[in-house]
Amino acid sequence: MSKLFYWLVVLGSGYLGLLVLTWLLQGCMIHFPAQAMVATPTDVGLEYEELSLKTADGERLHAWFLPARDERGVLLFFHGNAGNISHRLESLRIFHKLGLEVLILDYRGYGRSSGRPSEEGLYRDAEAAYDYLTREQGVSPERLVVFGRSLGAAVAANLASEHPVGGVILESGFISVPELGAELYPFLPVRLLARYRYDTREALQKVNAPVLVVHSRDDDIIPFSHGRALFEAAPEPRQFLELEGDHNTGFLQSRERYVRGLEQFLGELGW
Repeated sequence: MSKLFYWLVVLGSGYLGLLVLTWLLQGCMIHFPAQAMVATPTDVGLEYEELSLKTADGERLHAWFLPARDERGVLLFFHGNAGNISHRLESLRIFHKLGLEVLILDYRGYGRSSGRPSEEGLYRDAEAAYDYLTREQGVSPERLVVFGRSLGAAVAANLASEHPVGGVILESGFISVPELGAELYPFLPVRLLARYRYDTREALQKVNAPVLVVHSRDDDIIPFSHGRALFEAAPEPRQFLELEGDHNTGFLQSRERYVRGLEQFLGELGW
């Protein structure tokens, strides 16, 4: 066996092993849950209620409901793929100042929620939160805005594609896992390997509600082009809010512009 052939076999075997690992470990590459709660809304001066929501397949989801004194509407908050709800206090403060009541939940396997994360599981978690607000609390769908950041944008879009809502806000979202993965790992056949879809664009095309897409040109994880693609896929009426700053803190670095854009969107909803 020549040295060239030997090294080709070694490299081929290594690449094949990488493909197998990518196939098997996709869930771990997408979901990064944290169980420890680092703070509560009380730490930033916000009142809240602890909730336990039951999903259709028997999981228990930890959630917070934050009331608003002069409530103008309700926002259902789906966070990104890492951490838990205790890492979203700055967002909760912004939404509270805008006069919104907020329900924020931890997906299965995140924070104090039971179970293990999966794509279908997260969609069921969203259904449980929607049912709690609309059926148990009597919130009219027209008074409900679904908000999703990063991975949460895919969850929010999927929910809004199947249920009536008053509006949809997608922040720092991606087109789909296969599309994003193909850009991040061009040396792998990601579109063929992907078992997770989280197809935000496909779901968004089925939404029947006003849409606001928020994205930063400086996003260091999800390219700006994904935000623009989502905007182009969204039905009318739609708006695009461009921020500055990185993926995780762009909304804080561009706080004034961000809050102004959210206020404008809510105003056009008649809120």
